[in-house]
Amino acid sequence: MVPKSSNPTRKTERKLFGTDGIRGVANKHPMTSEVAVRLGRALVLACQRNGGSSRPKIVIGKDTRLSGYMLETALTSGICSMGGEVWLVGPLPTPAIAFLTSSMRADAGVVISASHNPYQDNGIKIFGRDGFKLSDADEVFLEHLMESHDLETQQPDGGRIGQAFRLDDAWGRYVVELKHCFPRDLTLDGLDVVVDCANGAAYRSAPAVLRELGARVFALGVRPNGRNINLRCGSLHPEFAAAEVKRKGADIGFCLDGDADRLIVIDEKGQVVDGDAIMALCALRMLKEGTLAKRTLVATVMSNLGLDHALEKGGGKVVRTPVGDRYVVEEMQRRGCTLGGEQSGHLIFLEHASTGDGMVAALQTLAIMIREGKPLSALGRDVIHRIPQVHRTVTVRERKPIPSLPGVKKAIAEAERKLKGKGRVFVRYSGTELKARVLVEGPNEKEDTRLADRIADEFRKALG
Repeated sequence: MVPKSSNPTRKTERKLFGTDGIRGVANKHPMTSEVAVRLGRALVLACQRNGGSSRPKIVIGKDTRLSGYMLETALTSGICSMGGEVWLVGPLPTPAIAFLTSSMRADAGVVISASHNPYQDNGIKIFGRDGFKLSDADEVFLEHLMESHDLETQQPDGGRIGQAFRLDDAWGRYVVELKHCFPRDLTLDGLDVVVDCANGAAYRSAPAVLRELGARVFALGVRPNGRNINLRCGSLHPEFAAAEVKRKGADIGFCLDGDADRLIVIDEKGQVVDGDAIMALCALRMLKEGTLAKRTLVATVMSNLGLDHALEKGGGKVVRTPVGDRYVVEEMQRRGCTLGGEQSGHLIFLEHASTGDGMVAALQTLAIMIREGKPLSALGRDVIHRIPQVHRTVTVRERKPIPSLPGVKKAIAEAERKLKGKGRVFVRYSGTELKARVLVEGPNEKEDTRLADRIADEFRKALG
């Protein structure tokens, strides 16, 4: 999106965009109508300067949270005020917007969602015309345009003002695309499937695709009211789907997050299966079939070291990236890989989708189960031997540089000494919330817990 001739180097760091777009409390900076209007205008200008048409076509989708109406209207206003054309598709998963942006030959796609965050928050993330998320440089350029006077001086008038249209069959198009991701020689006939849609963007599409492929579906989290997205449901609370799997005697359960780009799986015994295990299952199957591109799986620094060991044993390897599915996708593209993801459940199958897609991952998992003729508990029992991992999350009032926090720095150094090369310590700030994340991985879970708690306590003392 950054024009080759442009030089947005007056800014080199992003102020609004984080690891997954702009995010914050709705109706407070930066998640305000005013910011959304300027972003819409800047997006049109960026598309025009990147060789797009003088009347860029931009797809806007959202999840089900209350503030989506406010931000959708503001973005539409900004885009139309710069002469852009808006296509409104309503509540749809993030990967559906990526697909529609590419298939409709749009210049950009916008998703209004705060993913797994509570309904009070919201966010905006943007896809380019190819259906991939914008790069850091693209986001810097958009922020530069938002601060420029060009938005005021280059507004059109009269018949050059843009229009907005509603695409009523968007969710049906996405369901058809999902079914194309499932092998044509297979069916879900005879399978009982629980799917928890988190009262979010997939509340219609996820149950529909499973039913149309033949499964008997028990749907949870499909009654959104604007305030119940991610509330005691979905991938953040898989225990509810797990209980339903056991109660119904279902074959498998799937838990999505608010924008359905993340998946947590439940086996037929009600046991939670995270992203690492699903990546290992899929990657090892692909290695066996000779279809894992470059014999490489791309994962983030948060994935368990057991994943590396599993791939090595199967004749493959794992490449690590910073946290964020966008960085996983960028590394996959750079290396020519087709499978990657995160422990949290962002799973990317580049042959089928340009970003994480919970339902694509669900369908790939089902295909393996059917081909192997085994339940998920049997397939996943020995797929990955985990090294103990302890996670801690601490709410902070600000993101001060970690090296500037003496207590935290000392606790991290102590943990690294104790592990003596047999494990690792990883500490970072969330890119979407005011939280510090602590990971300690080592052979002794009791010691890992003590070290992680010490680091977390130091964060509370310094920034709590």
